[in-house]
Amino acid sequence: MMARNGGSPIQQLKREGQSLWLDNIRRQLITSGELARLRDEGLTGVTSNPTIFEKAVSGSTDYNEALVRLVRQGKRPDQMLWQLMVEDIQAAADVFRPVYDRTKGADGFVSIEVSPAVARSTKKTIAMAQDLHDRCDRPNVMVKIPATKPGLPAIREMLGRGVNINITLIFSVDRYAEVVEAFMSGLEDLKRAGGDLSKVASVASFFVSRVDSKVDSQLEGKQGGDKLMGRIGIDNSKLAYELWRQLHSGSRWEALKKAGARPQRCLWASTSTKNPKYPDTYYVEELIGPETVDTVPPATLAAFREHGEVRRSLDEHVDASKRRLRQLEELGISLAQVTEELEVEGVDLFHKSYQSLTKALREESRKIKAGKGPRQWHSLGTLQPKIDEQVARLQKEEAPRRLWAKDPALWTKDPAAGKEIVDRLGWLNVADKMEGDLPRLRAVAREARAYSDVVQLGMGGSSLCPDVLRHTFGHVRGHPALHVLDTTDPGTILSLRSRLDPADTLFIVASKSGTTTETLSHYAYFREAVEKAGVKQPGRNFAAITDPGTSLEKQARTDGFRWVFGNPPDIGGRYSALSYFGLVPGAVSGVDVGELLDRAAEMAHSCDASVPAEENPGVWLGAVMGTLARAGRDKLTLLVTPKVRTFGYWLEQLIAESTGKQGTGIVPVEGEPVGKPAVYGDDRLFVHVRMDSDPDDTRVRALEKAGQPVVTLTLRDKLDLGGEFLRWEIATAVAGSILGIDAFDQPNVQESKDNTKKVLAGWQKSGKLPAAETASAAEGGRAIAAALRKAKKHAYVAFMAYTATTPVSERAADRLRELVRDHTKFATTWGYGPRFLHSTGQLHKGGPRTGVFVQVVQEDARDAAIPGQPFSFSTLKQAQALGDFQSLSSRGYPVARITLGRRPTEGWKQLVDSVQRSL
Repeated sequence: MMARNGGSPIQQLKREGQSLWLDNIRRQLITSGELARLRDEGLTGVTSNPTIFEKAVSGSTDYNEALVRLVRQGKRPDQMLWQLMVEDIQAAADVFRPVYDRTKGADGFVSIEVSPAVARSTKKTIAMAQDLHDRCDRPNVMVKIPATKPGLPAIREMLGRGVNINITLIFSVDRYAEVVEAFMSGLEDLKRAGGDLSKVASVASFFVSRVDSKVDSQLEGKQGGDKLMGRIGIDNSKLAYELWRQLHSGSRWEALKKAGARPQRCLWASTSTKNPKYPDTYYVEELIGPETVDTVPPATLAAFREHGEVRRSLDEHVDASKRRLRQLEELGISLAQVTEELEVEGVDLFHKSYQSLTKALREESRKIKAGKGPRQWHSLGTLQPKIDEQVARLQKEEAPRRLWAKDPALWTKDPAAGKEIVDRLGWLNVADKMEGDLPRLRAVAREARAYSDVVQLGMGGSSLCPDVLRHTFGHVRGHPALHVLDTTDPGTILSLRSRLDPADTLFIVASKSGTTTETLSHYAYFREAVEKAGVKQPGRNFAAITDPGTSLEKQARTDGFRWVFGNPPDIGGRYSALSYFGLVPGAVSGVDVGELLDRAAEMAHSCDASVPAEENPGVWLGAVMGTLARAGRDKLTLLVTPKVRTFGYWLEQLIAESTGKQGTGIVPVEGEPVGKPAVYGDDRLFVHVRMDSDPDDTRVRALEKAGQPVVTLTLRDKLDLGGEFLRWEIATAVAGSILGIDAFDQPNVQESKDNTKKVLAGWQKSGKLPAAETASAAEGGRAIAAALRKAKKHAYVAFMAYTATTPVSERAADRLRELVRDHTKFATTWGYGPRFLHSTGQLHKGGPRTGVFVQVVQEDARDAAIPGQPFSFSTLKQAQALGDFQSLSSRGYPVARITLGRRPTEGWKQLVDSVQRSL
């Protein structure tokens, strides 16, 4: 993107005297040539730390060959760690050596950090810093030493030896003054020893967004605190820059400068936006000034390159910054205490990453010695050339880079549609943003322990991730039990109500639009229940998750909700797993959402813009999905380990709603019982999601042997779902690009909603619902057989049950799907209404015109009123079923409608028997 006053944002930044460095390192970034390309674009350095390197090793296959080599050499995990890191630093330093030479040693640096394990020992820090300097053996390598009390003497000592030093983990202005003192003292030592001061460079890494994250959490609820939120980290940095000017003047500095010393530049670190409310380029644009460095992670770099605006901002409005810092103290928040805590947490965080990485390397060593295979592998047979061709095309078109740059041209050439797409791509870096909100999420989780139960009221993307977490992690001891309500079935609602004490239950009302009919009906019902339970402040039993500015947000504040979470508006519902919609219910029910986000960060490294399409897990999987769908294998059949079985629910919505439009799409087949190879047609792609601890599945091997395409993804443990959410979001977006559709809209979802409104309007006038041709359960087999006779080649059969979910219905589902598939070789899907209307409903109406639809309804023996509405939940459910039936019938699709009557248990048995006789 060309900025308004000429040149790219990076080029403009250079004209303002600021260097831009990349806060990321991994082997593929270097070997692919991407780092050199970024250098040529204007980047002039690289920083790294233990957390970054942990994600690079754990979240990629970059190091597989090197690990095998080191294991064979008999290296210990700790030896492997430092050898891999030194190799990367040396290679990156060589990439930036031309910058170093061109600027005569003023820029072009790459940083490596001493082990966090030695951070509390001056002597050990000095020894390790010297060892790293010697091992890297490059003039443009900086050794990072933390600005802790034990670190300050080590900084002076190493500068006195002529070693380039990056002083890291600086949070307070007072500590920064001590850092500059150590810097100048070290140079004076070097001067006295006869050293060449012009050969020594240093930066002082001042951390920014972490300050805001910690301060913002303390400002919550304080009067006037909202005016300070998102400002303190920048204000703190501005004061540090003002001090930099003062300290780099006067006789002491002039003497060093005359001897050839270069100024110690301020480096702004922790510049990714942690709070989703703040712009993604916030900590770049607000910290621009001469003789400084800004180091940015890949997502922030992509955003800045795309739409960054440059102005000299670092030394503007400094008086206002000082005023806000005084106001912070007046509110009872000590910035000194905050920065002291951040320093301790920073060292601990890096130490944790160091330990995790050592553990990961130990595990990888064990697997290599045991001969275990990779976490992702595939058997695509004769289809492999098609995939290879598509992957090569994606790489040639720079799809990985353009994806992270949020280039809408991947999906459309229409400027108006492109703008809408850009406004829906916030999911790409939401995990990074949400990490900044972890303190708030953990505080909410602690407060929520006062409740015995938590109920998520939501539909589609607002409920599916919480439902996955609920089934996967179960009831975590010490936390409330999580329930998810995403149906209008009155029996289900009444059953849940009977198990709850409304006074002891937290209800989370979740709706992106804030107008979801089902969710608002749930709220009205349970609000009345809480009030009847005698709760004095009923609103305190509710929380809301919605986009900012919706009617739900306004109602939540008016009704006195305990919490209101404004979700990033640039995230569509089905891409919202790693946003508040998934993390809030996960946190309050005791799931380790911090680790989920860490695993997502790992996957982000694996799928980074620098990773070629062939080795990029998300892009590669998307290439397989999109290419095979275009080749006729559009039935993506999910074979999911029972340990994360309901992950398929979430995947089903993501894929169906994203790709099912304009007469094309991918049909996700979730939960279909695994059959023998002979019962499948040639329209399938199988994806096997397994756990590392699972035994080999002979059924999957049989499918591979029969020539069916199979992709196998292996999870280390359940928390790897955090990474899988992101992998599949990327894959689905890429598949949409290959299919030539917008993967982020849902043009047909509104249709059934409108039909439902029409049905309800007619009911209000006449007191009757419209008639529809309906077969009894005993006659259902003939109705289904008649619909199947109208099926097209490579059809799929969608069972749509507007019934309660029970063990009986689940057993019937498995048997019905087996009977139909084994008789026809058609793929089968199963969804409960109205839940599926918010997921596969888009595919049914907008996707491939090959669907055969079986709608199953029942006569509700019990009903529940909806406060404030003339209709009940049963009437609403029936209207939704009829509205959907009308949508499908109007398109001329084969549709069978079957009723179970008033006794669904008997009805399900009759239906299964009838189908068995008729096929």
